[in-house]
Amino acid sequence: MNSARLMYLFSFMFGLAFGSFLNVCIHRIPLKKSIITPPSSCPKCGESIKFYDNIPVISYIILLGRCRQCRYPIPWRYPAVEIMTGLLCLSLFIKYGLTYQYILFFLFFSALVTISFIDIQYQIIPDVISLPGIVAGWTASFVLPESSWMDSLFGIMAGGGVLFGVASVYERLTGKTGMGGGDIKLLAMIGAWLGWRSIFPVIMISSSVGAVIGSVALMISGKGLRVRIPFGPFLSLGAIVYLFWGNDLVQWYFALFE
Repeated sequence: MNSARLMYLFSFMFGLAFGSFLNVCIHRIPLKKSIITPPSSCPKCGESIKFYDNIPVISYIILLGRCRQCRYPIPWRYPAVEIMTGLLCLSLFIKYGLTYQYILFFLFFSALVTISFIDIQYQIIPDVISLPGIVAGWTASFVLPESSWMDSLFGIMAGGGVLFGVASVYERLTGKTGMGGGDIKLLAMIGAWLGWRSIFPVIMISSSVGAVIGSVALMISGKGLRVRIPFGPFLSLGAIVYLFWGNDLVQWYFALFE
């Protein structure tokens, strides 16, 4: 195996391992528990998870998705988060190589993954992630070539301002709360990391995908408009797509009107 393939493998494995840590964050942050202590344990029987049962993805397959002691089912989220984080880590390494951009954007993507799965499970976006994420994104803009600190600052204002405006108009027209405050802060965080130019493409991508998946979810649930679809995962997907293919998508969009 040559050195390049070895580095690809290492980046994927590192992402898998980091995804295991993100699972801890996804489980504990909404419950306001420490993400450091105590060690991971089965939520049913309380048995501490041995190191050989905590190997990303592999342990899940060996244990057939169940606790070794009580056979309580392990949620599918655990291997899904690990594999997703591994693939994102690998994709960023392919794009940037072993650079500070790779490291910084991997931290950004890790925050997006954590936020997305918390929003799916609990329908909240914790301020403890999004608010520091805004500050981190603006700070990173001083070294990232993708956007200047001014682009980042305008991205924060545009991201938060656009969704705040949409939410305010929706509430005035319907008398109901539509867009949550967590979504507003998340888009502000995305603007901080990707700059103000990313806001429109991210909203378009997330809205388009969200409309399709949301329509399917409404039909399957049979609850009509009463079912609430978390928007955080779609905003996160839009940010990830924009980082990799944003310029191509913008050029393609404007070419439609030529």
